[in-house]
Amino acid sequence: MATPNVVITETRTMPYGFTCGVVAAAGAFFGLFVGTAQGSGLVGIVLGAAICAGLAYLAMAYLGTAQERAFKWGVVALFALAGLLIGGVPGLVVGALFGWFLGWFIYWVGRCRYRMALPPYLTGGQVLWHYSFRVICGAIFVFLITPILVVMPLSFNAENFFTFTPEMLSFDPEGYSLRHYRNFFQSNEWQSALRNSLIIAPIATLLAVSFGTLAAIGLSQPHVPGRQVIMAILISPMIVPLIISAAGMYFFYSRIGLQGTYLGVILAHAALGIPFVIITVTATLVGFDRSLTRASANLGANPVTTFFKVQMPLILPGVISGGLFAFITSFDEVVIVLFVGSANQQTLPWQMFTGLREQISPTILAVATILVGISICLLTTVEILRRRSEKMRGMSPG
Repeated sequence: MATPNVVITETRTMPYGFTCGVVAAAGAFFGLFVGTAQGSGLVGIVLGAAICAGLAYLAMAYLGTAQERAFKWGVVALFALAGLLIGGVPGLVVGALFGWFLGWFIYWVGRCRYRMALPPYLTGGQVLWHYSFRVICGAIFVFLITPILVVMPLSFNAENFFTFTPEMLSFDPEGYSLRHYRNFFQSNEWQSALRNSLIIAPIATLLAVSFGTLAAIGLSQPHVPGRQVIMAILISPMIVPLIISAAGMYFFYSRIGLQGTYLGVILAHAALGIPFVIITVTATLVGFDRSLTRASANLGANPVTTFFKVQMPLILPGVISGGLFAFITSFDEVVIVLFVGSANQQTLPWQMFTGLREQISPTILAVATILVGISICLLTTVEILRRRSEKMRGMSPG
């Protein structure tokens, strides 16, 4: 086992100018947001840079590592108090968090701790890129996750607003309510949409898993002619824009009488889910030992018995993963159902789209929070199954 917290490069005190400059930049960035919220971004930048640079000089020049813990707690208290005076309870929380980060960041930079886990031969540019890459990835993650984090607390808003009320910002219990969740479970329109989604998505998933698994097993055979072309055709619904697929399905289904029917929507969603099943099952079959199927045949088992008794247990994690992806795709899809379905097949995403376009209701936020929770649970299951599959195939040591 690898020893945690291995120190490869010894720490040292960096020049004060370097430490103060880097910390001042971080303070200016934070001050930009605080100053903008108070009406002057420039003042926020200047004050943030000056205060943080001063604290960095105090820590490195006078206190050192002997007073590190006391300094960090003092910075947390200082910024928590400042946040309380500026923004109340929310400001106190944000200020305390930034104070904790700043106290850690000052010593991380000033004592050269950022090099502790890095090889000593790395140049300054390589060290900069090492951390810049992580900052960029973190910024992208924050950019993607922020809308979800905003929607969740808004779904508990006691008022019919899509913004944070003063009561919510002050953490007043009067500002929070489950009224939008009650509206979702008591509304006939929302419950009808939920019922349609719970009918269409599981059946579409079952079809996608059945056809996708069979296609993946067939295309994994080396003797199948043109399997690369067939694979490209089968996974094309993932590549072709949904609006094009939806328009094509609309004209085709209209001619054969499937437009505006449950069967049409189910088949359309199954077509969208099949590529996910094919990809996950094909990836699982990469490590499959084909001598097992030959041994089963030599012992007298027919192909069906061999599939269910020998092959299926080994590829089951991939099948379930593909099925979960197919279910999420069907449950969250709105473009196809707008073209192929009718008012009788109005699904949950369709009802959300209608609510945004025709009547702005915060109930949409409650529904979105529920869907996010379902998606998180399903994706967590997929990850657990992926790790289990790797262990079964001997690809993971853990």
